[in-house]
Amino acid sequence: MYVRTRMTENPITITRQTTIAEALDLMRRSSVRRLPVMENGKLIGIVTDRDLSEVSPSPATSLSVFEINYLLAKMKIGDVLPKNQTVITIHPDAFLEEAALLMREHKIGALPVMEDGKLVGIITETNIFDAFIDLLGVRDAGTRITIEVEDKPGVLADVTEVIRDYGANILRVAVFRNGGDKTLVVIRLNTADVAPIVEVLKQHGYSIHSVVNYQEFQPN
Repeated sequence: MYVRTRMTENPITITRQTTIAEALDLMRRSSVRRLPVMENGKLIGIVTDRDLSEVSPSPATSLSVFEINYLLAKMKIGDVLPKNQTVITIHPDAFLEEAALLMREHKIGALPVMEDGKLVGIITETNIFDAFIDLLGVRDAGTRITIEVEDKPGVLADVTEVIRDYGANILRVAVFRNGGDKTLVVIRLNTADVAPIVEVLKQHGYSIHSVVNYQEFQPN
């Protein structure tokens, strides 16, 4: 899965001359928490709602609402943008896991997406979460079987062969390793009738951790 398949294209941007009040209003109206800062077509920084909150007057201030709004309307992004800010970016053809790793390593919640020196999108932690949900098929109807297997070659092929023999279609497969000699394999099938499959898997010596049927995912 590539960054370009999950990024938000043509993100809203601001400039050094944008006021803090304008930036906050843009974030609120567009339901975004980050705004890339552009200058002469080049990306020079990125500001977050947290950045702007830190430079805004505290709620405990003795200033009136009028005075606060006046200050925010006067203060420019250029006044608070760090000089020579290093912006971590990514290419649209990078793998999604690369974006997740960069965010994790640099403790940031978004990456501007650059192609041929141009800003073409932005990928955020929300985009990563959505991709993870889709990867595991959380919203798909069907059955989720979690199996404990030995971490050795051929195991996954054996498990999928059992499923194939019963005519079930595998929707998703995920493998979770804990560093030991055992591994958890999570398989989502397109059927609710998995009792025969589970029984044969047990006969093959596999430990079934859980079997959960999902008609349709309903978040709490």
